[in-house]
Amino acid sequence: MSKFKTLAKAAAFATVLGLSGWVAYDLTRPAYDGAAGITYGAAPAPIRGTDIEFNIWYPATPGGKAITVGGNGVFYGTPAGRNAPHQTGRFPMVIISHGAGGNAGQFGWIASELAQAGFVVVLPNHPGTTTGNASAEAAIRVWERPADVSAVLDEITANAATYPYIDTDNISILGFSAGGYTTMATAGARVDPDLLQGFCDETDHGMSDCAFLAHFGINLHDFDLSPAAQDLRDPRITTAVIIDPGIVETMTEQSLKQIDIPMLVINLGNEETIPVGVYARAASDLIPKAHYTVVGDAAHFSFLARCKPRGAQILIDEGELDPLCDDAGGRPRVEIHRELSNAIVAYLEGHI
Repeated sequence: MSKFKTLAKAAAFATVLGLSGWVAYDLTRPAYDGAAGITYGAAPAPIRGTDIEFNIWYPATPGGKAITVGGNGVFYGTPAGRNAPHQTGRFPMVIISHGAGGNAGQFGWIASELAQAGFVVVLPNHPGTTTGNASAEAAIRVWERPADVSAVLDEITANAATYPYIDTDNISILGFSAGGYTTMATAGARVDPDLLQGFCDETDHGMSDCAFLAHFGINLHDFDLSPAAQDLRDPRITTAVIIDPGIVETMTEQSLKQIDIPMLVINLGNEETIPVGVYARAASDLIPKAHYTVVGDAAHFSFLARCKPRGAQILIDEGELDPLCDDAGGRPRVEIHRELSNAIVAYLEGHI
């Protein structure tokens, strides 16, 4: 037998052992006794040349396997029931769009609350700006993210038999940071390419985005950003919630005035300290059906999952540019999440 065949056989055997160990471990997981189930899906995305993977949280009854979603050395995860039985009925849908470099698992804290409140929550991982699959060049192609949302909606609405528990006549969207831009774009906001191209010319807007691009040698003037001006509205979306939207300064006044769906716009922190790059009061004032509010004593990254005691130091050791574990300091992140959850659930329930 050749050396290659020997190595291949050994690798295959190790894989089988690994899978066997996982199966054995999975079989010993306790049954889930809560009300938030989770499963997974994928949607073809022609603009990406690959599939968009997504998490689905849904109203559940006890059963399935108890798992923790999104936990790692830095962040706490959220309990869920993998493949737990569905509650009876069809439930309104909420898509959640994560921020640049984030991922679907970071938002179990709000997905779980929404599922227990009677919503199905779909969280796509945006290729090119997702943890483990991110690049500076992909991050500037902002128009690809709203297309991801539409691709996921295409998959779900075209396969009603696969998703019988989703009421596709009631679709909302919730976005954080770059996901806030994504959400506004799916509601009809358009970007002025000239403003986007000059975004890093004179200021950092109180954020680390421009430093991130410079670190990887990205000059926005070297790229054709005209696709950012296209209309990316998805008419299937009927309500939106936006938190600290990225590149909000580059959105055109005319497009904001034409947004015709109810929209809750939230900034994190006191208005005098909110970074100008995500400060959304002016944009909100232009949107006919928008309601603007702030969650005080918070910071931009307060929307992420709660950090573990050593989380901040781990991030420093790994060279992370952003203070992902920092809040304003006056109250713990769990309290900020509670205020956000209450506001988001109440707003969406009021607009079903």
